Amino acid sequence: MPPTNKKIHQKKKKRKLEINDNQTPISSEEIRNWLELPPDVLSLIFLKLGAIDILLRVQPVCSTWRKASKEPSLFRSIDTRNTWDSFKVSLYDTRIGWALFENNMYDIETLVKKAVDRSCGQMVEFSLERFCSDDLLAYIADKSGSLRCLRLVSCYQVGDDALIHVAKKAVLLEELEICHCSFSGDVLDMLKTIGKLCSQLKSFRLNCRGYRLPDRDCDDEALVIAANMPQLHRLHLFGNKLTNVGLGAILNGCLHLESLDLRQCFNVNLEGDLLKSCRDRFIKLRLPNDSTADYEFDAAMDDGDDDYESFYRYKVIDLGNGND
Repeated sequence: MPPTNKKIHQKKKKRKLEINDNQTPISSEEIRNWLELPPDVLSLIFLKLGAIDILLRVQPVCSTWRKASKEPSLFRSIDTRNTWDSFKVSLYDTRIGWALFENNMYDIETLVKKAVDRSCGQMVEFSLERFCSDDLLAYIADKSGSLRCLRLVSCYQVGDDALIHVAKKAVLLEELEICHCSFSGDVLDMLKTIGKLCSQLKSFRLNCRGYRLPDRDCDDEALVIAANMPQLHRLHLFGNKLTNVGLGAILNGCLHLESLDLRQCFNVNLEGDLLKSCRDRFIKLRLPNDSTADYEFDAAMDDGDDDYESFYRYKVIDLGNGND
């Protein structure tokens, strides 16, 4: 006797559904064995997470993922900006070099160095926010001869000598970003040396907080940039104290410039022929009073206090060794 329509329907339903311990129907199409993903697919997923998350979240999952997480190509770009926001905010402080993650205390510098080691010398891009040290920059420079992009944001514990050391090692550097950082020593000599050593530098950002104090103007940085970074295509001087003198030097010394950001550079008086010349020349021009709505950092202007001496100073306490 041929099967009835009811029996056929029951067989189809049995093939489509499985029953879990709670007797809840689950479609077989929804079940995924993540361990069976091919290595190239795993790599694409891991790249989305970033270097620190690979070390802390991915490699502890299983031996297969741990092996896949050691692929050097995953660490060609190491970006720790916003990474620390995933930690328990009330229980960490990146400024003293420690972070709490899932009840384990990690030494941030050790974590970053491990990420650099995983790159096996292939790292081309490194971005760090809030925490950096001279020793860490030296480590990066010594391990990353192919470095082409370096970004430092709100790093208040880095000396000018450390950046000069990077410039000596990373002669292929094309992009340098120094935003809201403070340096001790001869900053002008640092900029001059970077310009001389990194002859392929195409993009430079030297951003700080803006001032509205007319008696505080300074063209020193602009003059050094104009004289020593002739290959620049993009220059951001957000909040700089340069005047028309410094701007004129940059226009004459950096003939390849296509993009110039002068927002909150209130000592620059762009009008008449100078303004027309800039508008005609640059593909992208941001003027001192242009909107800062799309600026990725805090655009609040400084009250005029240049003293960073007491800014972000903490006593480093040994809280124990973090887990590998």
